[in-house]
Parts: sequence; structure tokens; C-alpha cells
Amino acid sequence: MSSDEIASDKTAAENTASEKMNSEGAASGQKCGYVAIVGRPNVGKSTLLNKLLGQKISITSKKAQTTRHQILGVKTIDEVQYIYVDTPGIHKNERNSLNAVMNKAALSALNDADLIIVMIDRTRITEEDRMVLEAATASQRPVMLLINKIDELEDKTSLLPFIDELRKSFNFEGFVPISAMKGWQLDELEAEIAAYLPEGVHLFPDDQITDRSIRFLCAEILREKIMRQLGDEVPYGVAVEIEQWGQEGKTLHIGMIVWVEREGQRKILIGSKGDKLKRIGTDARRDIEHLTGSTVMLKTWVKVKSGWSNSARALKTLGYDER
Repeated sequence: MSSDEIASDKTAAENTASEKMNSEGAASGQKCGYVAIVGRPNVGKSTLLNKLLGQKISITSKKAQTTRHQILGVKTIDEVQYIYVDTPGIHKNERNSLNAVMNKAALSALNDADLIIVMIDRTRITEEDRMVLEAATASQRPVMLLINKIDELEDKTSLLPFIDELRKSFNFEGFVPISAMKGWQLDELEAEIAAYLPEGVHLFPDDQITDRSIRFLCAEILREKIMRQLGDEVPYGVAVEIEQWGQEGKTLHIGMIVWVEREGQRKILIGSKGDKLKRIGTDARRDIEHLTGSTVMLKTWVKVKSGWSNSARALKTLGYDER
């Protein structure tokens, strides 16, 4: 059999499987689809995902580019399964390889989405917002505009003229004004989203809320505490790696390495007599115990790996990829 015939048979098999899933879903009345949440850094994408799920799975902070990975959040309501994809903020200037990987992770989410949600901050449109809208509308997927932080918008009558102006440049299906932080309009948002999800069987168990492992979530919790408690420079040179993991009775023993790029960053993170690292670890342990339901013994070490954020090999080792 030739390679072309093999490829043809593979495509036919995939199409048959897809048709079977769709027919089964149609017969059962189920709907299921991927919803990519994209936007420039710090517009509230992770806050939105956590609010929609009613549980925190994506870390947040006031600093831009807190999210570095695609995070899947699964929500099943009766016959409808929403598969939300939280993404890193899309940014114009790629300072290093990590920034490039983050942009690729965000943009790759557009390819498989059944619906793309572009989040913006009230009626302020930046150059990066326009870059996101251009990428989303060029994907040939339906695009919905999400206007976040409307609780902070002084003149709400400015929304409609603002939207009319945007429609002159970008083709999107509709818009929903929300406040992700306060949970405003999220029921209305999900009703809008459901209309775009295809008929098909649920891809995840109805009680599953993410595809990420507990280990990944624990490492992210520690990174969140670092992002929140340190200044502007150090957090962007930080990566977290789990080195030890073991359960003894009701106690979970975790050892994490915090990688930084320079000795000066290591000293700042540790603090005087280790007080800053101790405070970060205490806050992280509390959240990890809540997540795992176990008593946690957490140990952290800070080590220097020069230039890790600009090294393809180091990024791969630390779990950074286009996903």
C-alpha cells in the first residue's frame, strides 16, 4: 500500500470517527466544544476562567504575563460541556525565547477553537489589542468580543459607539460586557457561548475541571506567590520545578526548585535571613493544602540557571512548549 493510500485511509477513519461522535452527540442532545480565551496581557483572562469554573485553576496577579501556559478548564452543565482554554497574554515585543513560546501557545489555541473570545479592557484599545483581534478574525473561526471591567467604566453609554467603531475594522459575531472579577454577566456569556458549540459527545468526564496535573497546579501556586510578593523584575526571571513528591500517610512531601537567572535575583527572593522565601512558602503551602486536601510539608530551594528564559533546551526541560 502506498503512503498516499495510507494517508487516505487514515483521513477516512478520522472522518468516520468524527461523524460517529457527532451523531452520538446529536442523538443524546449533547454539545461540546473548545472556547479559546485570548487577549493582551493583564486583561483578566485567568480571572474569567476561575470565575466560570467556580474554582481556581489558573494563577493570577496584577503583573502582566502571569500566565505562561495554555490552561484547559472544563465545565459541564447538563448536556453542554464547555472546554475553556486560558492562554498567555499576546504581546508585541518578544524579548526572549520564553516570550516567543508564550505567544505561540496563545496563537496556537486559535486553530482548534470552536469559538474565540477576545478580551479587552473597557473601551481602551491598544496596539496589542488590535494585533489579537487581527489574529482572531483571520482564523476563520467565530469571534466574540468580551469587554471586561465594566464595573470600572464611568460612562457606560460609550460602549455602543465604541463597538460600532470597532466593527468597521474587525468582523466579530457579537459582544458581551462583563466584570470577570465581580462575576457580572457571566450567565449571559455562557448562554451566548453555548449557541456556538457543536453537537457532540463530551470529551471529558462530567466531574473533571482541568487537564493539568496536581503537580503542575502546585508549582503554579508557588510561582503565583512569587509574582505577587516580589517587585517587577525578579518574577519574570523565575521558573518553578518540582524535584520531590511523595505521600506518607496523610502528609504530602513536596520539594520545589525556584530557578532564577542571576545571583542578585536569588538574594532578593530569599530575603534577609530567608524571611521572604519563608513567607512565600508559607502562603503557597496553605493554598496547596486547600487544593490537595492533604497536610503539606513544602521545601523550596532557589538556584541560578543563567539565561534559562532564552534557552530552548532549558525551556523544554522546565515544561514550556507551544501548548
